[in-house]
Amino acid sequence: MGKSPDGILGDAKPPNNPPHIPNKMVEKVIRSLSGELEAVFTPWIADRIELIWLESDDDRLGMTRFEEGANELLRRRRLRLDPGMVTIGLHPVLIEDSALYEHTFVHELLHACGLTLHSKKHDDLTNEIAPAPKMSQSPLLQKMRNQILGQSKISQWNCKNCGFTWQRKTVSKPKRCFKCAKPL
Repeated sequence: MGKSPDGILGDAKPPNNPPHIPNKMVEKVIRSLSGELEAVFTPWIADRIELIWLESDDDRLGMTRFEEGANELLRRRRLRLDPGMVTIGLHPVLIEDSALYEHTFVHELLHACGLTLHSKKHDDLTNEIAPAPKMSQSPLLQKMRNQILGQSKISQWNCKNCGFTWQRKTVSKPKRCFKCAKPL
């Protein structure tokens, strides 16, 4: 992770004003984590987060950084203590899409609350609190998809079973042929 040399996210400049916390999102996340044993930092998080913009050439939409070192963070997690300051960085390109901005913020805030792994529970909570926009509803996701497809060496998919060929329009490879339904 780090710099994005291909410019998939790199065309947005950080605005003059700092990123904002989406309306009532912290409260929604805290309510959703009620009783969640893994979310050990929830009692303190509302007062411990700081939002920043990531650099324009960063290849991540968001990141969460605990200011304490890894060993201290593990100790605080085990003892269920205050995590200290937590920085959430958001990519400035998210300004173009408020739904993706909220989704990314919630994703990172759940990490800050203690759900540090990308688990099914983390994904389910993120999508429950702030669902990701559909590709058809997000010009930013469409732009990112088009840039990825434009840089890809593969322009079409071919079925080895029936020989059917179709133009590539998705980032991920289909699991089955659209014509014969055999696994690819």
